[in-house]
Amino acid sequence: MATSHKHVRQPIVSVLGHVDHGKTSLLDHIRGSTVATREAGAITQHIGATEVPIEAIYSICGSLLRGKMLSVPGLLFIDTPGHHAFTTLRTRGGSLADLAILVVDITEGFRPQTHESITILRQYKTPFVIAANKIDAITGWQHSTDITKNRLINQRPMVKTLFETRLYELIGTIYDKGFESDVYYNIKDFRKSIPIIPLSAKTGEGIPELLMVLVGLTQRFLEDQLASETGAGKGTVLEVKEDVGLGTTVDAIIYSGVLRKEDTIVLGTRDEPLVTKIKALLKPKPMDEIRDPRERFESVREVHAACGIKISATNLDLVVPGAPLRVAYNDMVEIIQEIKSQSQVKIDLNKDGLYIKADTIGSLEALVKESREKGIHVRKVEIGNVSKRDIMEIDAVSNPLDRVIFAFNVKVLPEAKEELANTEVTIFNEDVIYTIIEKFDLWLAQKKEELEKKRREDYTHPGMIKFLPEYVFRVSHPAVFGVRVLGGRIKVDMKLMDQDGKSIGSIKGLQLDKKAITEALQGAEVAISIEGVTVGRQIKGGDIFFTDIPESDAKKLRQMDVLNEDEKDVLNKIFDIKRKTNKFWGM
Repeated sequence: MATSHKHVRQPIVSVLGHVDHGKTSLLDHIRGSTVATREAGAITQHIGATEVPIEAIYSICGSLLRGKMLSVPGLLFIDTPGHHAFTTLRTRGGSLADLAILVVDITEGFRPQTHESITILRQYKTPFVIAANKIDAITGWQHSTDITKNRLINQRPMVKTLFETRLYELIGTIYDKGFESDVYYNIKDFRKSIPIIPLSAKTGEGIPELLMVLVGLTQRFLEDQLASETGAGKGTVLEVKEDVGLGTTVDAIIYSGVLRKEDTIVLGTRDEPLVTKIKALLKPKPMDEIRDPRERFESVREVHAACGIKISATNLDLVVPGAPLRVAYNDMVEIIQEIKSQSQVKIDLNKDGLYIKADTIGSLEALVKESREKGIHVRKVEIGNVSKRDIMEIDAVSNPLDRVIFAFNVKVLPEAKEELANTEVTIFNEDVIYTIIEKFDLWLAQKKEELEKKRREDYTHPGMIKFLPEYVFRVSHPAVFGVRVLGGRIKVDMKLMDQDGKSIGSIKGLQLDKKAITEALQGAEVAISIEGVTVGRQIKGGDIFFTDIPESDAKKLRQMDVLNEDEKDVLNKIFDIKRKTNKFWGM
C-alpha cells in the first residue's frame, strides 16, 4: 500500500527551552505567517494546542516541499510552551509528545532551563530538533528569505565567523549532553544526529526549514506510531481550571481515538479514578468570532485524535494535571485498573531523605530522577501545594539535613508559611529543577558546615601548647605568659594538664595583640592567663601542656570523625598520658 494513502494522525510537537529564548514567539510566528496564507488551509486553535494543516505547511515551505507527497495531515503544536507542559503530558511513563523542538538563543547558548529540557527529553527518549533562534541578533546579520546554506554564503566574513563560532559552541554543549548534532543540511543519518535549524522567530528566517525538517522526520520515522485509531478516545489532562459559567473543566490533549459528547469517561485523580459523563466538548471559537469573552468556546459533538479539547463534566475538581483520560467502553473494571496504575506515583523511595512536592506526576518523576543522579535521597513524594501538615511532618524529622522540601511549580499555602516561621524546615520553591538542586547544594554545604561547627563546640577539643619562656608577663594571681599552640586548639575555660596528667587549672583568658579572643588554633602564639599556679613553681618556661578532656568527650571524639589529622594526633597523646595512671581510660 502506498505510503501516501495510509491514514495517520498529525504528530504532537512540544516546544521546550529557556525563558526568553523565543518559545512563544516561535509559535506566534508560525501562527501569524499562516494568516497570510489563509486560503491554503486555516490554522485551527485548539485548547492548549495549535494545529497547522499540511496545506499551510506546503504554502509556508514553498519550493522546499515542492513535488513531495506527504501522508502527514499536519502538525499539532502544544502551545503551552515549556517543559511544564511536556512533563505533564505523559502516557504510560513516556512523553505524549511525538516530537519536540528545543529552542536555544544562539547568542546566549544553553541556560538552566535548556539543560533541564534536554535532560527531560533524554529521560523520555523523545526525538527532538534544535531551533537555534535569534540569528537576527548576531551583529551585522543580513536578513534574507533564502535557505540557511545560501543565506550564510551571502553574509559578510566577520558575521559568518561569528555565526560559526556560536554554532560550534552549541554543537559542543549538545555533545557534552551525549548527543551528536549538526546543521540539518549536513546530516546524513537523522537517527544518529540532532538537526539544528538556525532561525529567527522575529523575522521568520528559517521557519520554513524547521517545518520541513519536522514533517520530514515524521514521515520517515514516526508514521507507524501515528497510525490513526478510530476506537475509544485516550488522552492526558493538561490543566484543571475554573471557567466562568462552566465550573471546573479539564483541558486535555487527545492522542488516540475518538471522544464524543455524552461518552462516559474515566480520569485519574489523587485517589480512586473518577468515572463521569461528558456534559460538553468545547473548542475555542476562531478569534474573529468572539463577540463576548463568555462565549469563547463552541460546543462540538465529537473530536478525533490528535487534538486539544476542553471538557465539562461533574466532579472534575478531583482530577490532577497529567492524569490519564479514557473513554469507558465494555470492560470498565479493566479501564479503572489501568487508569489507577497510571495515576499512581511509582517511585522507589529511601528510608530517609527529603520531601518532594510537585504539580504533576511527570515533574515529580523528573525531579526525583535528577535528585537521584546527584545522590540526593528522597523519602516522600506528593502532588500538590505545600500545606501546614507537610511542614509539621517535616519538622518532626530527626536529621536536620532532611528537614527540606523541594516544591516544584507549586504554591506554599498561607497557613504553611505561618507554620514555617516557627520551624527548622527549609523550602526550595522554584519552577526550574536545575535551580532547585543548585540552591539545595549551596544550602547543604553551608548547613553541614554550621552543624559541624556546632558539633565541634559541643565537645572539649584536644589542644597542645608550649610555654614560651621569653614571654612571662606575670608570675601569679593569675599567671600570664606566652604560649604557642603546637596542635589542635585551646579555648577560654578549658582545663589544662601537664605531661604527667597533673591538673594545672583552667584558661581564664586569651589575648592576641592585646585583644581578648575566645580560642586559638594550631600555629598561633598568644598570651594566656591561668589562676592558681605560679611560674617557676608548678610550671616553668618550655613546659608542654594539654587540654584535660573529660573521658566521655574523648570517647565520642574518637567515634565521631569530627577531628582533623593534627587534632587526632593530639588526642592520641592525651590518651597515652591518661592511660599512664588508668590503663582502661576512654575504653
